[in-house]
This record gives sequence, C-alpha cells and structure tokens, in this order.
Amino acid sequence: MKNWSTTYLLTCAAIGVAGGFVLLGANWLSTLLFGVVPFFSVALAGLWLLPAVIALRLLERPFAGLLVGLISGLVLVPFSGYAFGSVATNLWWAFFAELPFLVVLYRFWTRWQHIAGAVVVGIAYPFLAWVSFDLGSFTLWTQVAFFSLTLASTVGATAIGIVIADRLRRAGVARLARHRPARAGQST
Repeated sequence: MKNWSTTYLLTCAAIGVAGGFVLLGANWLSTLLFGVVPFFSVALAGLWLLPAVIALRLLERPFAGLLVGLISGLVLVPFSGYAFGSVATNLWWAFFAELPFLVVLYRFWTRWQHIAGAVVVGIAYPFLAWVSFDLGSFTLWTQVAFFSLTLASTVGATAIGIVIADRLRRAGVARLARHRPARAGQST
C-alpha cells in the first residue's frame, strides 16, 4: 500500500468514476438491446474494457486496471438493475485487460499486450455467454458473425482506450500518478 501514492489512487478513482458513468449508459442500452435484438447488444461489450485499458496504458502500474474496474463497478451499483453484480462484471472485464501484463509479471508494457487482452476476451466472451445468447440455435455463419462482432467491439474499444490514455499522457496527467514513492532511506 505504501507504493500507492495519493495521486495514483485519485487518478484511478477519476478514471473509474468516469468509466462508470460511460458504462451506465452502455449498461442500460445493452440491456435494452438484449431484450429486443440480443445479437447486437454484444457490439457494446468492448466498452467494459475501456476504463481498465485507459488506466493500464496511462499509469503502467500493476493492478491499475482491476482497481479502476472495481471503482467503475461500484459507481454502477445504485444505477444498474444488477446491483453488486456490476462490480463482478467490471472486475471480470478488467481482469482480461490486466492479464497480458500479469503473464509477464508486469515487466514491460506494450500496445500489443492491450490488443492481446482484447482478443482473448473477444474470443472467450461468446463461449462463456453461449447459453445466455442461445448461440446454439443460430446458423454457423451467424455464430461466426457473433464472434466477429464481439472481437471487433473489444479490439475497437481497446484501441480507443489506448488513444485516450496516450492523449492524457501528452497532456501531463500521468506524470505525477506514475511516480513511484521512494522507499525509506532513498532519495527522490
């Protein structure tokens, strides 16, 4: 905990709250689409990656994506019809954004790791949501389209998150938040 500066925590909080409000609209729209045209609700799936991708790209710190996922989920609790299920959902999506960095023990941070996380969740989500969407009742080509739409959504939202984080970094947002406090006895 001593390696988490107040600036870092406040930056994660700001990204999480902003992400929560973006997901608030996406959550209601996705729920509405799922009731009417379930197939197209998956086009919004990638938005759940957005807050975590922005945090990880901007801050380049372990668990920044999960912390932001937790915060954005907590923001959604009173506004969504899923209560604390929103927290679990946001943490689930944030985990996939975090996974490529965890695999290499946070030793390096590349754009391609973000894309890899998006591809993994873009492939995993349709399998995990197979029953919810009743994908078995669709033709093979419709199933392929469903997978493609999910993959396009996750990769597209990740690309948008990278652009947002890069612009925030150029504006100087990450300079203080990325600073790691010196350990006792070290000079800064």
